[in-house]
Amino acid sequence: MTKTKLLPYIALLLFTLQRVNAQNTPTIRNNYQTENGIPHLKIERTMIYSPEKVWLYNHHPSVIHFKNNFIAIWSNGLIDEDSPGQRVVFSVSADCVHWSAPAVLASPHLDHDTLTVLTAAGLYQHNGKLVAYYGEYTKNRTNTHLWAKTSTDGLHWSKAIDQHLPLIPNHGPEATSRGRLIISGNFTFPYTDDPSGLSSWKMSSFYPDSLYTQDNSATFYAPAAKLGLPPLCEGSFFQTDDEVLHMLLRVTGKGWKGRLWLTESTDNGKKWSRPVETAFSDNDSKFHFGRLPDKRFYYVGIPDTLHHYDRNPLVLSISKDGVLFDKNYIIADELYHLKKEGLWKGGQYGYPHSIIYNNYLYVIISRQKESIEVIRFSLDQLK
Repeated sequence: MTKTKLLPYIALLLFTLQRVNAQNTPTIRNNYQTENGIPHLKIERTMIYSPEKVWLYNHHPSVIHFKNNFIAIWSNGLIDEDSPGQRVVFSVSADCVHWSAPAVLASPHLDHDTLTVLTAAGLYQHNGKLVAYYGEYTKNRTNTHLWAKTSTDGLHWSKAIDQHLPLIPNHGPEATSRGRLIISGNFTFPYTDDPSGLSSWKMSSFYPDSLYTQDNSATFYAPAAKLGLPPLCEGSFFQTDDEVLHMLLRVTGKGWKGRLWLTESTDNGKKWSRPVETAFSDNDSKFHFGRLPDKRFYYVGIPDTLHHYDRNPLVLSISKDGVLFDKNYIIADELYHLKKEGLWKGGQYGYPHSIIYNNYLYVIISRQKESIEVIRFSLDQLK
């Protein structure tokens, strides 16, 4: 048998060994069951943008604090989710209450008489320079590219910079304890040691290279099926003090069983273990992990499993050890009423992203993929 024919068998053997190793490590879990009895946080909330008659799809938001301003970006489409013509916009606020009207950060271009699709992909700052990332693919979700634009004031942006990565990120770059930047994708997690976040990216995944050529919202099904895994996508990671990276993954489609899956890296993001199912509940939505100033770990997302895909309530869960997330708070559960139907529009609190600034935790979400809202609350409430 030739070396080429042996590769799939070698990959399967490595995955089996990784699964055995993973089974010997503590399973990350939460204890959320229902909203009943869980305390509600005292919050402040502001609607950044709510459309009237045009640009009715708004999703994939991220927020950052940069040079005395809050900057928010998100995907902005005409009616339907991820359709040709979708662009990326941004808004600016000095107080997180009064926000500027959305301005275009990046526009799609024509590809064979059809506009491409752009997706907001996170924010990052270094040495007084702000970087905004966005993905692009053609109508049939091919030719995936990651782009970046930079700014020194959060208002004026550079020309697009090709990152030479075939993915649409779930979250923008986040730094490990050693300073390496890692992008959380669906099943690829590119990394770079360039602190600017603009070059020298290297691809990394728990899948063998032979199983994929790009990473976007249509490509995570095939490699999963070939290796007997459910459709895994939209990761978010945190790092414990032993320097292990824990990347939690959403399961969607027919594979959804109400649980997040986990892949881990012990070498600063170069290699990742075969994913395993956790006991961390999930509503079938994006989520975000982080670490509080007191070193506890936190999760912002929708852990409810009783109302699949409702994406309500929005919950904060806290863990002392990064294993058991057993302290829960309701961030918000009020309903938003959709103004205009559209393809895949729904979900009360969609795709949260969070930051911590001046003893407040800020969470930006989409409301039924139509409006963009930001919520903040004081960390003093988290006992």
